[in-house]
Amino acid sequence: MHPSIIPLLEAQGYKVDYCPKITELEVFEIISQYTGLIVRSKIFVGIDILKRAINLKFIARAGAGMDQIVEEEVRKRHISLINAPEGNRDAVAEHAIGMLLALFNKFNTADREVRNGVWLREENRGIELGGKTVGIIGYGNNGKAFSKRLTGFECEVLTFDILQKNFNDNNAKAVTMEEVFEKADIVSFHVPLTPITDKLANTEYFKKFKKNIWVINTSRGQVVVLKDLLDMIEVGKVNGACLDVLEIENLIKFKSSDLGTYTKLVNNPKVLLTPHVAGWTHESYQKINEVLAQKIEQLNIVD
Repeated sequence: MHPSIIPLLEAQGYKVDYCPKITELEVFEIISQYTGLIVRSKIFVGIDILKRAINLKFIARAGAGMDQIVEEEVRKRHISLINAPEGNRDAVAEHAIGMLLALFNKFNTADREVRNGVWLREENRGIELGGKTVGIIGYGNNGKAFSKRLTGFECEVLTFDILQKNFNDNNAKAVTMEEVFEKADIVSFHVPLTPITDKLANTEYFKKFKKNIWVINTSRGQVVVLKDLLDMIEVGKVNGACLDVLEIENLIKFKSSDLGTYTKLVNNPKVLLTPHVAGWTHESYQKINEVLAQKIEQLNIVD
């Protein structure tokens, strides 16, 4: 957490213990003492922790994704659950735009070539983003921030969100998934990880697009099946991919089959990779605290 979280909460009357290096076992031992718990992605908040959290009134996720928290169990215990997607939405949107422009203009390969004394112009001819049709899957904070930036490139933006239907705003048009399949040049995922979105983008999904597409994933790695994505790149159905997240992000946990997919991924010039940092800017680091502090204050737990 950015250190500003401590004075922000102390100003509300909380005593704050900041423990960035705490282990799961240590959480088990002390959680019964606490009114609130703020987590990023290090700790899985499941039944084992919740059984011990006898005084817990709220859990705050410093970020957007709630997939490491068993939400149903939290709500059964009448514990308030909040997150802060507003804090990093601008960072994610800018990162997605940056990755897409870099991929379209072959920045990753062109930079490497020039540094090695190779000067190839035709081979590094770029593609313009302007005029492309972009399908945004998931139209929450991140999806909306991304669509806002796409309007500056005069893109047609189509959105599909299972929770938000029949709506339009100044930056995008809500459509059916069938229309996204029909018209999109680019598909960008901005969804939480749920049973519905887990392995959503697989071979069958990609084949439904009428055009050959570009793929962006700044949501959760498990949304896109990497082996299927690579297969679709190989046959030309997917032109290229911008991936800030992977199905497995801990290299130690790779099986031999996973390692093979990863090796193909990193050696493919049509794939641009970043280490799950789309929402991880200096500015968002502090904005997330401000959003959480405001939402915690609205809970009115401290007299």
